[in-house]
Amino acid sequence: MRFVSIWCAVPVLFAALAGSAAAQPVAVRIDATNTGQPISKLVFGGFMEPATTQVWAEMLADRKFFYAINSKPEPAAPTGGFGRRGPRRRWLPVGGDQFVEMDSKSAYVGEWSPLIQVEATTPRGISQAGLALRAGRAYVGRVVLSGSPGVKVDVSLIWGPNPEDRQTVSVGKLTAGYAKFPLKFAAKADTTQGRIEITGHGGGAFHIGATSLMPADNVSGFKAASVRLLKEQGIGIARWPGGNFVSAYDWRDGLGDADKRPPRRELAWNGMETNDMGIDDFMTFCRLLNAEPYIAVNTGLGDAHSAAEQVEYVNGPATSPMGKLRAANGHPAPYGVKIWGIGNEMYGPWQWGHMDVTQYPDKHNLFVRAMRKVDPTIKVIASSATPEELSWTYIENRQLGTFPEREAVNDKVPFAFGTKYDWTGALLARSAEYIDYLGEHFYGYPHLAIDGPSQQFVEANDSVADRVRRMPNKVQMKFEAWAEYLKRMPSLKGKDIRFAFDEWAPRNRPVSPSSAAPVSSLMLNPMTNALVYHEFFRHSDMVALGVATGGMGTLALDSYGEAIGLRMEGLVMKVLHDRFAGALPVAVTGNSPQRSIKGTVGVDLPERPSGSPTYPLDVFAALTADRRKLAISMVNPTDTTQDCDLDFAGVQPSGSAKLWQLTAPPGSAPAPGGPGRGGFSGPPATMRETSLPQAPRRVTLPPDSVSVYEFEVR
Repeated sequence: MRFVSIWCAVPVLFAALAGSAAAQPVAVRIDATNTGQPISKLVFGGFMEPATTQVWAEMLADRKFFYAINSKPEPAAPTGGFGRRGPRRRWLPVGGDQFVEMDSKSAYVGEWSPLIQVEATTPRGISQAGLALRAGRAYVGRVVLSGSPGVKVDVSLIWGPNPEDRQTVSVGKLTAGYAKFPLKFAAKADTTQGRIEITGHGGGAFHIGATSLMPADNVSGFKAASVRLLKEQGIGIARWPGGNFVSAYDWRDGLGDADKRPPRRELAWNGMETNDMGIDDFMTFCRLLNAEPYIAVNTGLGDAHSAAEQVEYVNGPATSPMGKLRAANGHPAPYGVKIWGIGNEMYGPWQWGHMDVTQYPDKHNLFVRAMRKVDPTIKVIASSATPEELSWTYIENRQLGTFPEREAVNDKVPFAFGTKYDWTGALLARSAEYIDYLGEHFYGYPHLAIDGPSQQFVEANDSVADRVRRMPNKVQMKFEAWAEYLKRMPSLKGKDIRFAFDEWAPRNRPVSPSSAAPVSSLMLNPMTNALVYHEFFRHSDMVALGVATGGMGTLALDSYGEAIGLRMEGLVMKVLHDRFAGALPVAVTGNSPQRSIKGTVGVDLPERPSGSPTYPLDVFAALTADRRKLAISMVNPTDTTQDCDLDFAGVQPSGSAKLWQLTAPPGSAPAPGGPGRGGFSGPPATMRETSLPQAPRRVTLPPDSVSVYEFEVR
């Protein structure tokens, strides 16, 4: 049974605005006789893009020398859209530029390697600054060198301006062939401006093929604290390696010796991919987190044969051609990955290898046939998009410049079902036998609404209670679209096709970059995320998995870039994962229907609002799998305290209760625009945990809060 909120014309017993005090408590009835399908732990996912992400422990940028080394000023980084922002950490010559040559004839990996001409006594080489070092912490690494036997090479880690503020490792005798030399350091002071130098002196020249530096406590190449905290957060599934990135990614670049994996130009975001984190490393990461691996294949510039070989490398026996290669790389046992994404956002003209909707379903089918031939047990996710998603992204790209190359069209939004803008409909019509899950993405701007007549975003200027609805409303629109597809294609009934919401996130910005950012609650994004999860839970029979775009970006970092806890969004995922993964949804009704908000139906507004009929609150409840406990998640997005009366059917509370509560830190001021997309900074958030002598029948919810109660039932 699917659980959608009851939407009825019961009078709303509240003042006109959500920010006003309630006239009387919200009445909530929880009916445990009416249960749904278990909530999958896979709705608590995290997204990884590009292949080598911020959980990788490498400290050195461009460690295999993709970029030329010189002292010339770099062009300014772009300021709009997505991709690299701010200055790039780079290698600089030690001495003049004339001592460093990028040699393509004797490259160790990639297109070239730096060749350093040395002098008898003056050190010549390269250095990189901007390293975060901690006093007493150990660091390990390596350097790959070749050169004249008369060259003496030193590698120094530097943490201050004085001669004694460094540790130097003298490398052994060089030869004409490249060799690896281990490095080990211990910093003696804290700094965010540490530096590494690789220099030589004597007679002749030397090549630097590659180098690496990591904290000594890294776990198989990953940041130890990040792994621990992401596991604690409850990441149930990890999607890799993208994202737009995957449409120009060759998975074979990430195999074998990491130092020999070529760095490549990263086409999607105009950067560089080191290929340090390849498919075997990703599988190690998933094992460390106890997370389900989700691998996306390249249907942009890629081909079906390569995708089939990728499946064979991952899942094939060690006797198969690609299985032999996997075994040679140190992994004889098949990984048994079940979840595979067939491309990413192939409906978007920003995507490398984008093609028309009249052609792409055939390409999708070719890929799936080839992949299932290797492993018939895999589950595949289609790169789909309902008309509302195409409508919304069209306005976003044209007005906000996310991907300004989007072509102008004469059609007005909302785009219609059955047209060229209906990618999900086209895939269901021509590829239903080759689809297990529909891979739907949705983003939203809590502060903005689509104005139909002007065909553009406008400032909504509405309450936080309305702003938090924009993202969960998009989930509601996906299920309204599914109902439309069932009407148009009755043959879909009985097919086990479900949704994989494998990218989603709120984006906080005004219409114009020059506009003042709207003042917002610090809890805007955490409450928004909680409401999205509530919608996933309510449709547990149709939601196979969910991957938050910022799911891996919820770590709070100190000034040295070290993960020290979870931000509020991470705590929302944690508390909901811990209480609801595997739980059985129960029906929730109330006396206060959700109201519609500003927007345009079919673009950013559903026919019926999302949420429980408990306005301005949102309430979700579920039984544990053994039916011995009941958990209730309640979001109060208003700026006033709200009371709520609970009534139960089918169960009765028994004994004590626990409360987990998230609110903005005391004394915190509203933030202009709210938190950014996937930010990595700030102190860790805290979640208040309280033991109660008995389960409450009336609860008082603080302003701007997420509250989760759990208690035994009989």
